[in-house]
Amino acid sequence: MHLGYIIWDIGPNIFSLPESIPYIGGFAVRWYGLLFASGFIFGYLILKKIFDKEKVPIKVLDDLATYMIIFTILGARLGHCLFYEPAYYLSNPIEILKIWEGGLASHGAAVGILIGLYFFSRSYHKHFLWVMDRIAIVVALAGFLIRLGNLMNSEIFGDATTLPWGFIFVQVFGENYAIAHHPTQIYEALSYLLLFVFLYRYYWKHDGAPAQGALFGYLLVMLWSVRFLIEFIKLPQVDFENTMILNMGQLLSIPLIIMGIYLLIRANKLQKISIKK
Repeated sequence: MHLGYIIWDIGPNIFSLPESIPYIGGFAVRWYGLLFASGFIFGYLILKKIFDKEKVPIKVLDDLATYMIIFTILGARLGHCLFYEPAYYLSNPIEILKIWEGGLASHGAAVGILIGLYFFSRSYHKHFLWVMDRIAIVVALAGFLIRLGNLMNSEIFGDATTLPWGFIFVQVFGENYAIAHHPTQIYEALSYLLLFVFLYRYYWKHDGAPAQGALFGYLLVMLWSVRFLIEFIKLPQVDFENTMILNMGQLLSIPLIIMGIYLLIRANKLQKISIKK
């Protein structure tokens, strides 16, 4: 650490096996993969507590977890390929399958989750917003862990800065690079952690029965508003964003924020009706 900036020189691997080992040489366990998986594990444990309170069978939670894992990964991968580099991936479709090489988009994950949980709600005859309200809590926590994974990968950081908490990403620029950048991964991670605490407390404050759509609405408005604002100080992820007033991440955030505002207005009306009764 330096008084004027922070030197960040942590590699993406927790450990890797020597190349000389037959068959498994070079295999590595990465921080990003561990943190990504941790989001599902902690999410499952939190939802189990919620489902126990509401006396929902554990089989429902197990199936919900399966839907979440499959559609989150599918959505995140396809989102990156189609939103950010469509020309390349449509010309090389086999590359879409190479998830281990990186390339996941949070907006794509959001769309994937919406689609997957719509099918889940139909299968279990649960209201879609009942499902989304509970998932909203753990999605915020998963976002926190995933952004920490991005930090460990030294990726998705911001513009150059002279602020004392700017990071010099040695893994990206080399040891002789002396320009610090905004650690936007940390900005987002802390924002999502605070959002998780807010949603979790909100659920229990309302005794496990908040107005339908309220938690999901808060998630959409707060998470994507944070994302929209932080994008102003992020470096472009792809070249075509250099000529855009609002980048792809911001454009994709706007409809999700609008959806969230609608859900909060709707939830407020439902709450007023409930109080009158």
